[in-house]
Amino acid sequence: MQRGERRFAERLEQKLDDSYLIWYDVRIASVQTYPDFVILHPLRGLLVLEVKDWKPGAILKADPGNWEILGPVGSKTVTNPLEQARQYTFDIVNALERDLQLIHPQGHPHQGKLRFPWTFGVVLPNITRKQFVDEMLDNAIDATRVICSDEMAESVDAERFQERLWQMFRFQFRETLTLPQIDRIRWILFPEVRISTRQQELLVDEPELPDLMAVMDAQQEQLARSLGDGHRVIHGVAGSGKTMILGYRAEYLARTSEKPVLVLCFSEPLSKCLKSWMDAKGLSQKISVRHFHGWCFDQLKAYHQPRPNEEGEAFFPALVQRVIDSVERGQIPISQYSAVLVDEGHDFEPEWFKLVVQMVAPESNHLLVLYDDAQSIFKRSSQRGFSFRSVGVQAQGRTTILKINYRNTRQILELAALIAKDILDPKATDDDGVPLIRPISCGREGPPPQLVKLPSIKEEATEIARRMSEAHQKGIAWQDMAIVYRTWSVGQVCVDALARAKIPHQWQQRDKKSYSPTADAVTVLTMHASKGLEYPFVAIPGIGLLSTDEAELEQEARLFYIAATRATYRLLVTGSGDSSFVKKMFPEA
Repeated sequence: MQRGERRFAERLEQKLDDSYLIWYDVRIASVQTYPDFVILHPLRGLLVLEVKDWKPGAILKADPGNWEILGPVGSKTVTNPLEQARQYTFDIVNALERDLQLIHPQGHPHQGKLRFPWTFGVVLPNITRKQFVDEMLDNAIDATRVICSDEMAESVDAERFQERLWQMFRFQFRETLTLPQIDRIRWILFPEVRISTRQQELLVDEPELPDLMAVMDAQQEQLARSLGDGHRVIHGVAGSGKTMILGYRAEYLARTSEKPVLVLCFSEPLSKCLKSWMDAKGLSQKISVRHFHGWCFDQLKAYHQPRPNEEGEAFFPALVQRVIDSVERGQIPISQYSAVLVDEGHDFEPEWFKLVVQMVAPESNHLLVLYDDAQSIFKRSSQRGFSFRSVGVQAQGRTTILKINYRNTRQILELAALIAKDILDPKATDDDGVPLIRPISCGREGPPPQLVKLPSIKEEATEIARRMSEAHQKGIAWQDMAIVYRTWSVGQVCVDALARAKIPHQWQQRDKKSYSPTADAVTVLTMHASKGLEYPFVAIPGIGLLSTDEAELEQEARLFYIAATRATYRLLVTGSGDSSFVKKMFPEA
């Protein structure tokens, strides 16, 4: 910001209440413009302001069309700032008038026009009202559409300041914008805040105006736009939009950074989904998306370091250690990326963070970690007493908590919370620790989860295949369905049932290389691998086979919570036997 713009932004924050939405220098994608300030109020309407830091002596000539301005390298001719603001506003209004829900209906005296007032103006933070008149600038620009420096001083009364803003409006309507209408305005003007029905389409612009528009809430949008430099940590519950914010942030950094951006997560399926989003945006050359162990393997290969000799479960810890050792010896360079963004940070080992922090270039120093302790399914002794400071993440004072779950319907979230009740008791921590946050439903309604008890796991799988076939006949795409299971044997039974029913499917655990997040097939995957993904219809078989060992109850509850919260609208849970999970799920059976 220029000094005058910063001062005016401070006045807006001081003098206006929370009912206002204000965007500074945000691109209006539909018209490819960057107004200085866009202000939206439910009753007052839409106001576009252009701020000019010019001093009186810098304005050599002013008329309604063009102004001659004295700059650092001589004079130049520029468009009258009021005309500039007017054109921005007309472009915005034309985009909004495409939406039938934002315009007056047929038969109304103003049919086809916006339901709310709109106007435009100019801010001159270095010119007083007296100087404005003395310089006869009021001959070139409507004086009522201007705010001068003495009218935006800190000492100015808030009511007087607001009057200066609203005198720019020529008309006032009695109608107040509703929250859905405000969301529609945001949806049209800012495609980056859109939430589409499929997570894979999250970062893809949609050409048509749908009847139901979903957008980030104001906190998410503000967070995504204004994270700033340095290390940042977002603690968010399942379905709170963490990955969406990561996608927005990665795109922004990729377009403004010289070095590449690295996006890391724990699970391979999520890394493939994230990569598909970046590919759709044409950002694959600037953003590298990998699951952590895949990235470690890439590093060894790129810098000609030998792979570890260990096999089986010992291979992966040895792989990470080999990378750490190679970095310490200088055989793998540090500071490779302008930014590193970590999804699923709750599944990262402390030493992984220490390694990742070294990969951020100090001149940019962009690090973002997304975390949800309720979804931490790899409880390691090394994480006890974990703090971000101890692993080099300097995010004190720059942490944010997202509590609202937007992904799941209220009914699905209630069932997930019922099973995971004991692990969702919130715990307090300091700014540098890891809090456990209980999710709050956004209130979206849907059908109750379907709970089906059957004699055997084979009959469970057959019933799931039957219900998925019915759902497909009613218009649900195969790729919008998933079976999320706990053990290989349960996955095998389900895959066999899908094959018998001739339902196209992909088994992620068996076909890792061929797995595609965009394939038109039912996805079959483990509870572990499902983290970060979502599907409109999710089936969870084998509840009766979850371990009831006292030492493993918490872990099993976490896994069920993760699996259930993958469903955005429809959830089917099946079980057989008489385990404690079956009794809790089917109390009347």
